[in-house]
Amino acid sequence: MATPPRRPTNPMAAAEAAFKPVKKPIAAPPREPSAAPNVRELVSIRIDRAVLDHFQEDGPGWQDRINDALRRMVGGKPQD
Repeated sequence: MATPPRRPTNPMAAAEAAFKPVKKPIAAPPREPSAAPNVRELVSIRIDRAVLDHFQEDGPGWQDRINDALRRMVGGKPQD
């Protein structure tokens, strides 16, 4: 029995077979708003150190103070 050739007969077909087609990632479905009103949601946010120090200087409750300040900023806008 003859041994198969070491190189493929069609180099283009061999190169295309070596690389799988790229699959596009599936986009995440849009998030629906929470069914319960005024429910807080855990998020991660980057804040300047000076801003964080300002809200933390009065001790515990700094996250509530940040939330209150943000709520005042968007107070004139209706909720979705």
